[in-house]
Amino acid sequence: MKDVIRRIINDSIEAKQALVTPEQVGMIEKIASRMVDTYRAGGKVVAFGNGGSASDAQHLVAELVCRFEVNRRALPAIAFTANSSVVTSIGNDFSYNDIFKRQVEALVLPGDMVIGITTSGKSPNVISAFKQARLQKASTVAFTGANGAGLQQETDICWCVPSKVTGRIQECHILAVHIICKLVEDTLFGQKQ
Repeated sequence: MKDVIRRIINDSIEAKQALVTPEQVGMIEKIASRMVDTYRAGGKVVAFGNGGSASDAQHLVAELVCRFEVNRRALPAIAFTANSSVVTSIGNDFSYNDIFKRQVEALVLPGDMVIGITTSGKSPNVISAFKQARLQKASTVAFTGANGAGLQQETDICWCVPSKVTGRIQECHILAVHIICKLVEDTLFGQKQ
C-alpha cells in the first residue's frame, strides 16, 4: 500500500509540475483575466460538470460567492449542479444532455462567463451548454484534460491539463480554481494584507 500511496503522490506532483510551462501559466492567467473582465462589466460566472467535475464547479462557485482569502463583497456565481430539482426535472422531462443547456437558456446573459468542466472533453451535456451559451453571447471556458482539445472549437478558452488520468486532471483543476480565485480577489479587491 505504501508504494501505491507514494506513486500516486508523485504522479500528482508530476501533473502539477506540468502546469508550470509558459503556455499552461498563460492559460490560467487568461481565464482569471476573463473572469475579472466579466465581473467588472457586471456579469456573473456559472459553472457545471458531471460527477467530480460537478463538485469542482460547486467549489469554484463557493469561493466566489463566499470568499477565498479576502473578506470582500460576494461575487455573483451559480453552480448549475446544485439545484437537484432543476437537474432532475430537465433530465426527466427533456434529456440528461439538456440539464445545463436549459439552465444556460434561462439564466445566462450576454457578457456572463460560462465554465464547463469535463475531464474527458466529451460530455454531451457540457458541449450542448457551450453551444447555447455562445448563442447567448456569453464567454465560454472549458476545463478539461489532454483528450479534450476538441472543445477548442466550442469555447473561447479551452484549458487542457496535460494528463489523461481523471484523478490527476481533477487535482490540477482544483489547483487552478484556487489560483484563479486568488488572482480575481487580488485584482478586484487589492492584495491581501
